[in-house]
Amino acid sequence: MNLGLAIVLIIVALGIGLIGGFYGARTYMKKYFQDNPPINEDMIVAMMSQMGQKPSTKKVKKVMSMMKHQQRK
Repeated sequence: MNLGLAIVLIIVALGIGLIGGFYGARTYMKKYFQDNPPINEDMIVAMMSQMGQKPSTKKVKKVMSMMKHQQRK
């Protein structure tokens, strides 16, 4: 096999792999976030109610800010 042809085939295979990997990861992440949505304020209110706490707006905002701060780390 010609060396130039081998190099071209390797580059083409790499390109196809990168494009396929990108779209595969994109599809996986879309499905993941659809099945497991990020936590919002309504979910925090429901969790606090289940734990027997009275969810006030101040407590909910505090928990949301703590969670956002944890995600940045």
